[in-house]
Amino acid sequence: MKNVLVIYYTQSGQLREIAQNVVKELENAENVNVSYHKIQPIDEYNFPWQKDKFYDAFPESFLQIPCDLEEPQPELFSKKYDLVILAYQIWYLTPSIPVNSFLKSDAAKLILKDTPVITVIGCRNMWIQAQEKMKVLLNENQAKLVGNIVLIDRHINHVSVITIEKWMFSGKKESYLGIFPKPGVSKKDIDEAVKFGKPILNCLLQNEYQDLQDNLLKIDAVTINSFLVLVDKRANVLFGKWANLIIKKGKPGDKKRLKWIGLFNKYLKFAIWFIAPIVFIVFLLTYLPFIGSIKKDQKYFASVNQKLKNQ
Repeated sequence: MKNVLVIYYTQSGQLREIAQNVVKELENAENVNVSYHKIQPIDEYNFPWQKDKFYDAFPESFLQIPCDLEEPQPELFSKKYDLVILAYQIWYLTPSIPVNSFLKSDAAKLILKDTPVITVIGCRNMWIQAQEKMKVLLNENQAKLVGNIVLIDRHINHVSVITIEKWMFSGKKESYLGIFPKPGVSKKDIDEAVKFGKPILNCLLQNEYQDLQDNLLKIDAVTINSFLVLVDKRANVLFGKWANLIIKKGKPGDKKRLKWIGLFNKYLKFAIWFIAPIVFIVFLLTYLPFIGSIKKDQKYFASVNQKLKNQ
């Protein structure tokens, strides 16, 4: 009997649905047992978000400062897992606070040590640097990253900015004004996530994952947008400056800190609507001279190589 554990944190429920579809083939197999563990913060991040709380979560999220979690049930440690599916959201270009907190816990060290891990990401569109941070966390837990699946909102960047914001603050995954597309990962992509189960099951039964990511890539597990790779990298530098500044202004909810959060919010909107288009023009103008480097990056970020890009 092969034991598989699905670890996840979700607010809207979208990510759990994605993870369930990814492992559906495994759950239907006679010789595989699939268990679930939902990461549970003591102080929950309620959905829909209140605007102030969403933006106020930025410094701790980006700086990867953990929150307190409920203790996992003892049954979670009753077996050694042959495979872990780790499904996570991205908050401010970083694994979400609950997921980051779990991966820095003693429970993660016990469960993940020497264990193959497949990451499953459900996000708007920028995930590259978050996955690099995830690689660091997995390395610290002595886990082996063997696969990565990324489901994104496929609509253009500025459209998805509008629709995701409306979803986050209303809790309703519906067409805004009856004009915009529905936010988040499409129902079609969520339903079709079952296709990833077969190659995962084959590797699980053989206990051999060397070719898993290549096989997942053949069925569109990852799509690399080179422009967003560039934006993600540059935004991480700027976010770092803002986060380190704001974290010194007090605890979440403090008035002085919230004033700086308000300034960050204004900067973020300016960067999305005015700076990003300029960066896109520069990207197009420099694409051909840097095409070799761009293709090298595409290959690396589509892989599960744990020789970290920034080292």
